[in-house]
Amino acid sequence: FFPHTCRCCGNILLYSENQICTECILHLPLTNFVDTVNNPVEKKLWGRAQIEAATSLLFFSKKGNVQKILHEIKYKNNIKLAHFMGNQLGFELKKSNRFNDIDIIIPVPLHTKKQKERGYNQSEEIAKGITNHFDKDINTTSLIKTRYTKSQTKQNRFSRWTNVSENFSVINTNKIENKHILLVDDVITTGATLEACANELLKIPSVKISVATLAYAGD
Repeated sequence: FFPHTCRCCGNILLYSENQICTECILHLPLTNFVDTVNNPVEKKLWGRAQIEAATSLLFFSKKGNVQKILHEIKYKNNIKLAHFMGNQLGFELKKSNRFNDIDIIIPVPLHTKKQKERGYNQSEEIAKGITNHFDKDINTTSLIKTRYTKSQTKQNRFSRWTNVSENFSVINTNKIENKHILLVDDVITTGATLEACANELLKIPSVKISVATLAYAGD
């Protein structure tokens, strides 16, 4: 009665299609960073956090389909789309041997108040899609956000860094000692959030960090 439509173009989906039509999937702007050492995601974190490997699935552009996808996931309660895109990200990660020794997956956390307002953590839902290709646990109890902050969407690099630099803490450290962690987020822009999370996790003995996001937005 209410047909399912593509989250990108709005056309009615075929029975075999899920969330995004085949035509739009074929035209998503893949970064192909996953096998590239010193790719733009890794360079963005140079000198800021010790990262083993990092990648993003898609290039972000304003008013493009990737922005539509992120908006659906983050603000429209489209958890199924988060799982679908997480699955796409996991497929790309699995093709690369740069991520094959991951031990555990940690999504960038929301503050408890923000998560209660939204009803879910979009990074956690993306991580659930990744587990279709990685038989690894998702840990949501060791890395926590300790301070409620306003949206960073319109902030510059310095404002983003000062807004998040001391907002995260690690508890239940025994669960992540000696682990190679895949840190997952929806998008990397300045890298401030991922930098803050990674450096908290790296305080734990023998921890290694790799990073994966759905989108790369540059600055």
